[in-house]
Amino acid sequence: MTANEDQEMELEALRSIYEGDDCFKELSPVSFQFRIGDLDDSKSFLLEVSWPESYPETAPHISLDAFFNNRIFLETKQYILSKFSEQVEANLGTAMMYTLFEWAKENQETLMENHQPLTSAVTLISNSDVMNNSTSVSKKKEKKEQLTKAQKRKLIGRTDNKGELPRGWNWVDVIKHLSKTGGKDED
Repeated sequence: MTANEDQEMELEALRSIYEGDDCFKELSPVSFQFRIGDLDDSKSFLLEVSWPESYPETAPHISLDAFFNNRIFLETKQYILSKFSEQVEANLGTAMMYTLFEWAKENQETLMENHQPLTSAVTLISNSDVMNNSTSVSKKKEKKEQLTKAQKRKLIGRTDNKGELPRGWNWVDVIKHLSKTGGKDED
C-alpha cells in the first residue's frame, strides 16, 4: 500500500469513528483539530494535526498554536508536545491518529497537571508587587485586599479593555472643590 492509500483508509476510519463528535474537526483531508476535554474545562486543549505527504512513515505535524490554547503556558505546551512525540515514535509506520487522540483523552490530567489557567480578569497587582515577588520568593506572601462584589463591579466599570483605570480617574474636580471650600477670599 502507498502512503496515500494508507492516508485515505485512515481518513475514512476517522470520519466514521468521530462522526457527530464535536471534539473532532476535519479541516482538510490531511489536517484535523481534536479537542481534548470539554469546552468549559480549564484543562482542555486543542490539538492541530496535519499529515505530511509520506505519513504514516513520517511523523504527523502536531501543533498547539490554536487560539483555543492561548491560556496555556508555553512550558505546558512543550511538555504536551514532547509526550506526543514519544507516542508518535512508538506508532511510526502505522495509522496512529485514533491511538493518539484516545491516548490524549486518557492522559489529559497527566498532560495538564502543571497547568494553571491564565485569566483575562482584572488583577489588582501593581508592577512593583510583581517585581518584589519575582526577586525574592522566600518573602511571605502578603494577603491580597478582599473586595466586595459591588467594589469589583465598580472597578471593572471604570477600567479600559486592558484592565487599567483611565488617566485621572482619581483627580479632584478643581471647580467643585473650590466651590465647597470657598477658594480665596477677595477684599
